[in-house]
Parts: sequence; structure tokens; C-alpha cells
Amino acid sequence: MRSAPRTLLAQLCEREALTYRRFSERFTEAGNRFYGRKSTNPTCGETQFRRWTAGRLTGLPSAETCQILEAMWPAYTAEQLFAPPPADDPQVPAFDLEEQVLMTARDAHESADATASATISDNTIDELRDRVTSLARRYHVLPPVTAWQEGNGLLREIERHRDRTQVPVQQQALMILNGQAAALLSVAAFDLGYFAPARTLARTAALFGESTRFTPLQAYADGTMAYIAYHSGEASEAVEKARRALSYGGLGDIAQRRLHAIAARAYVHIGDAESAQRSIRLSGDLDLLSRDELHDEVGGEFGFSEERLAMSNSTTALLMGDTARAEIEAGRALALLAQRAKSEQSTDVRAGAAADLAYARLYGGDVDGAAEALAPMWEVPTEQRNTGIVVRAARIGRHLAKPQYHGSALPGELRERIENFTRVSPPYQLGPGVPLLAIEA
Repeated sequence: MRSAPRTLLAQLCEREALTYRRFSERFTEAGNRFYGRKSTNPTCGETQFRRWTAGRLTGLPSAETCQILEAMWPAYTAEQLFAPPPADDPQVPAFDLEEQVLMTARDAHESADATASATISDNTIDELRDRVTSLARRYHVLPPVTAWQEGNGLLREIERHRDRTQVPVQQQALMILNGQAAALLSVAAFDLGYFAPARTLARTAALFGESTRFTPLQAYADGTMAYIAYHSGEASEAVEKARRALSYGGLGDIAQRRLHAIAARAYVHIGDAESAQRSIRLSGDLDLLSRDELHDEVGGEFGFSEERLAMSNSTTALLMGDTARAEIEAGRALALLAQRAKSEQSTDVRAGAAADLAYARLYGGDVDGAAEALAPMWEVPTEQRNTGIVVRAARIGRHLAKPQYHGSALPGELRERIENFTRVSPPYQLGPGVPLLAIEA
């Protein structure tokens, strides 16, 4: 009988069928993404790999090696990876027949495709394109950890197929898919609280967009870098990225709606209320007749729905001190969301709009109304409490800590509940700590 894995790292490698060769490739790729392609990057020999998975390591490897391993499995710390596997691992889903069927289908497809050397089947590219589209369209219901793990595997598979073909049109298609996967990983990293890797992945997506002249991908990536920048306290950089994204040609109206909403927030952070107001108007004036292949054809996380726009506008209004408008826009976001089928409703939008509505009511002195508005936020499962939700909740908690609420029962209860809500969230449990400088749309 096969012995149980001695370390969590061994368990994860076994679960993902990572041989030493595949582990080494993945380790090198993660190091290149994290530190750039340098000869001084950490490496992992086969003997070292066997020691790691056999539990024969005393202490931990170098800090750089630990960072790479944590980038490969962001749900765990290096200490956890080299420790014995937990008896009950909540991060890993139980055996699932559907997953087994999907894996078998993919393995069979890859085996049939492996006969080619300088080219790959167009069906393989179609399969990868379908998987990128599926991840983008399911992103709103996935925990960030799950989205990261799925996107990471998909990215590595696309890169592997890029090495197998020399056909220019196939290289072009795979580079675009590579960029889209990197863009989704950037969002997942941000949602987990890893701002620096999120920025690097967004730059990667932008480079693929530039190399392929696929401007919608460039614009999406620059927009992502803009909101990472203002969350990091770099407001001027955020404005520059948003302006550059809007300068690209070939963008549909959904793309421009998203970018104007991001620009509005960026302008608020540099104190330019007039430009922020203009950007809000522009985001709502589009007739949605112009389309592009990313924001419209793929859609999902690459899209920007009416309710997401309303939630973004509510947050921008709060930052400008216009609580009346914030309350209207947050209420509109919740009403629009309720009109969608349950499977199409974004947990992120519902919780974000609810938090904005509560914050607007607090500014008006309506603590009871704020408590009522927060009801949808409490319903968010722990694993789906991403950066956007956490920073909104924390901002309310800071407001409730003001002297005017000291000694009042309900504000104290809400503040304590928010502390518990954020403390168990992935950005606090898994990420390096979330800067509470702004609120994400």
C-alpha cells in the first residue's frame, strides 16, 4: 500500500500529478514571474525535491525559495508546505467525479495531439480558448484561491503548447490566450491581497497585448494596473495608466465604460473632482453598440456590467463626500443585480454595494439603516471575501471606531463583527496584509 504523503507539499504534488520534471518547470516559471529571468534565481534539483517531499528538511529553504513556493500555492505558507499535511484540508475540494471526467478528457485530448512536433491541432487551441473563456465567465462565483489555482494550471498549459508550435497564426492565438490567462491571474492575486505579483501579472498581460497588437488586452491590463496603483497609494500612476488605456484604438463600449469608471476613482485620489465627475458621465453615456473581442466576446471578468458600474460610481461618490449619490448608486446596483438569474449574480458586487450603502447611511447618522444594509455582506462565504469586500468592510469598521460611537451598543457590535469578518478572509489569512488605502470597484 502506498504510504501517506509526509509533507503538505508532497500531498499537493501528488494531487496535481507533479513529477519532478513538471515541478521543476513550474518552480522555474514561478521564479521567473516573481524575480524576472535571472541566472541567480533559486533552482530545485531532483535530490532536493525528494528531500522536500519526504519531510527530511531541517528548517526552511532560503527566503527566495519560500516566496516562490508560496507563489505556486498562495493558499499556504512555506511553514505549512513543509509541515505534515493536515487531516482535513478545507482548501482542497473532495474527490469529484466531474473533475475526474474532465481530467480524463483533457489527458485523452493531449495524447491524441502529441503526435505533432512543429505544429499543434487547431482543436487544441479551441479547447484552450474555451477554458480561458469559461474561467472568465465563472470568475464571479469562484473563491480567489480556486480561480488562482485553475488559472495557474491553465497558464502553464498554454505556455507548454506555445513551445510546441512554430506556426505564426497559432503562436499569435496562443500568445493572446497566454495574456488573457495572466490577466485573470492578476485579478485573482489582487483579490488575495498580493498586490506586487498582481501588478507583475498585469504587466505580463499588457506585454502579450502589445506583442500581438491586441489592444483590448492592453487596455484591460493597464486598467488593472491603474486600480492596483491607487490601492497602493500611487494616485498619479493610476491616472496615467487609466489615460493610457483609454488612448488605445479598437476598444468596445464595455471596455471604455470600465476604464472611465477606473479613471474616475483615480482622479478622486489626486483631488481632481471635476475630472472624476466627467469620467463618471462618460462611463454612462456609451450606447454599447461598439464591441471588441475581449470585453464583449469573452466577457465575464473581462466585462463590466451595469450593476458593477453602479457599484463603482457609489464608491467614487463616497470618496468625493457625496453620500446622497452614493446611496442612490449602491441601491441601483443591488436592484440591477436582483434582476439577474441567481447563477449570474456576483457576490462581489452584492457585498460591495451593500457596504457602500451602509457607509452612506452611517454618514447620515442612520446606524440602524447601516446595520440593515450590511445583511448581504455577512452572507459572503469566508473563501470569497476578496480584497474589494474586505477593504470596504474595514473602512466601515474604522468609521465606527470614532469617539462619537463609543459606548453605543449597536456600533460596537457592528465593529466587532467586522473585525471577525475581515480577520478570517483570504487577504488576511493568505495574503501579505492588505493596505486599506482605497476601495476597489
